[in-house]
Amino acid sequence: MSKKTEIALHIIAWMIIFSTPLMFTGRDVTFDVRRYIFFSVVPLTLVIVFYLNYFHLIETYFLNDKKKQFVIINTILIIALGFAVHYWMNYCIDLFKPEDFAHSRKAKGSGPILGSWVFSLKDSFNMTLSCVVATTILMAKRLHETEDARREAENAKTEAELKNLRAQINPHFLLNTLNNIYALTAFDTPRAQKAIDELSRILRHVLYDNEKGFVSISEEVKFISDYVSLMRIRVAANVDIKFNIHIDEKCQAFVAPMIFISLVENAFKHGISATQDSFIGIDIKADDNKIECHIRNSNFPKPKNDHSGHGIGLTQVGKRLELIYKDKYKWEKWTDNNVYNSKIIIYDTKLRNY
Repeated sequence: MSKKTEIALHIIAWMIIFSTPLMFTGRDVTFDVRRYIFFSVVPLTLVIVFYLNYFHLIETYFLNDKKKQFVIINTILIIALGFAVHYWMNYCIDLFKPEDFAHSRKAKGSGPILGSWVFSLKDSFNMTLSCVVATTILMAKRLHETEDARREAENAKTEAELKNLRAQINPHFLLNTLNNIYALTAFDTPRAQKAIDELSRILRHVLYDNEKGFVSISEEVKFISDYVSLMRIRVAANVDIKFNIHIDEKCQAFVAPMIFISLVENAFKHGISATQDSFIGIDIKADDNKIECHIRNSNFPKPKNDHSGHGIGLTQVGKRLELIYKDKYKWEKWTDNNVYNSKIIIYDTKLRNY
């Protein structure tokens, strides 16, 4: 439901409620303002109870597991407003004393205690109902928003997983890597065996660890390290690759799996030239408070007519960061002296799989 629709529904509902006093203004053609004001005080108390709960009390107490305080405050509020309505009506009857108030005076005068309590109980019940309605509407709204966010997160996760399987570890990458490993077996068998082991760990991380909500930063760094090692087989000698890791030994940080791999892949895709000297620098720092991944690479922009990729991988990274970390991350991208920089800082490292 859009904000405008929600506001319109609120206005329509209160217009209907505030029109009910018109039924008590008499049957004559002339509109009695005094009588309308007299009876409008009850809908006004409903508005006060409803919006005090809707905008403040439910958020502050009910949703923060302070239900006892919530009930006490609403009870005091309803009693106070009930007394206010009672004295307001007595004041109006004594002040104006028109014949049109005869029914109200009768309720007040004949059986003063019983009549007064009947009206007070009725008003208290209406205000309690207003509180219940406000709570129900807001809870339903929050439940709907939570469900939408959950579905969006699941869809984004599925899309990211499919994108990772297609792009990060795609058949083209696997074919080239296997060909390079096969070539290594002819003159460097130990290195070929190491490459096979690295490839198996990459596949294990993609197919199994990626199913988890979060992995330890050491696992994620190992995955990136294996990926970089395999990519070294493919790149020419004119490419300088530096991979620096600064992680505290006792670091217990966790991170969403494969959150950085698109940045690494992007560096290998756009930071390497077959004819010019190139470089890629990967720096990962982590402690128990934050995780920082900074990637620098030589910048060889694609031609304007080259639309391959369209930056889908980086778009997925942005969506996942927003869904998982919300306002607890920072992503900076800039170009300086023909060097492209991409830095992600994650400030929430306590997330775990439960």
